[in-house]
Amino acid sequence: MPRGTKQNRVSIIIPHIGKQEILQECLDSLNKTHYPELEIIVVNNDARYDSLKTIKNKFPNVKLIQSEYNRGFAGGCNLGAQHANGNYLLILNNDTIHENDWIQHMVQRIESDKNISAVQPKVKNYKRRDYFDYAGGSGGLMDKYCFPYARGRVFNTIEKDNGQYDNACRIFWASGTAFLTRKHIFHQLGGFDETFFAHMEEIDYHWKCQMLGYKIWVEPKSVVYHHGGSALPAASPNKTFLNYRNSLVLLLTNYPLNTSFKLFFPRIIMEFISLIKELLLFRWDHAFSIVRSWIWIIFHLSFLYKRRQKLEMNEEIDNIYEKSIVIKYYLMGKKTFSQIN
Repeated sequence: MPRGTKQNRVSIIIPHIGKQEILQECLDSLNKTHYPELEIIVVNNDARYDSLKTIKNKFPNVKLIQSEYNRGFAGGCNLGAQHANGNYLLILNNDTIHENDWIQHMVQRIESDKNISAVQPKVKNYKRRDYFDYAGGSGGLMDKYCFPYARGRVFNTIEKDNGQYDNACRIFWASGTAFLTRKHIFHQLGGFDETFFAHMEEIDYHWKCQMLGYKIWVEPKSVVYHHGGSALPAASPNKTFLNYRNSLVLLLTNYPLNTSFKLFFPRIIMEFISLIKELLLFRWDHAFSIVRSWIWIIFHLSFLYKRRQKLEMNEEIDNIYEKSIVIKYYLMGKKTFSQIN
């Protein structure tokens, strides 16, 4: 690959909280990446100022930004983007490792079309490397009720990667595990909405990009491996709260008002069913997290109204799945992306 220029310089933004060992493995992997113009920015969301002393000593090329409090994934990325010098931002989880040529493939894809705002790699599981990862698979989609799924993962069904999703194509959302985006678009949209804190902030960002007329793509030639759950485990009730709340925020603010109203009541019925399931499984803390998400929505109606006012529906979004993946998955037994689509 020819020597990079400032025009295609990539600034990697890694929000971090948790064990140094996870981050160190990620940075070791990045040091093996074959791309000439890289800037690596780590945002330490841990308020203990000396928590990354070892990282600072071992990786002097890394720009380390200390946050005075835990800003979450969304806020950590926004803070890192303020210090980025590249034309492209690469949003990256700290618990990933990467194939050597992964960035090159994403840059080639995004530069092939000025209307592409973001590209994600194929995301595979760190421990079972012949399987897709829960967080993104080979490109994210979303049904009309704001339930996300991916090529290679629908709810808790994760497929083995047999090359069935090796085609580069347009998607609805690129996984926050790893995606490349144009810095000027990220700043134009004000970065991630920090109210989301973590989970679905990337779906919101890519939805807004599409409102502006841009497209999101997956480039499966680019491959990363993801541990998953290092910052917020899957069994965490707080993760349940964030997923339910943030999904409702999307439904209530990103659609035109009449569409939000039409979809809200079927969505709430689905959530009541989820609540009953959690109660029957004696997962009281997760059941309470669902209720807590409803309470948050009720007490933040003014926030929802103001957020709606900021969003301009400049483009009709044409790649939202117009059926319910909940019905397809749980009632019709369609467990994989290919069966649903």
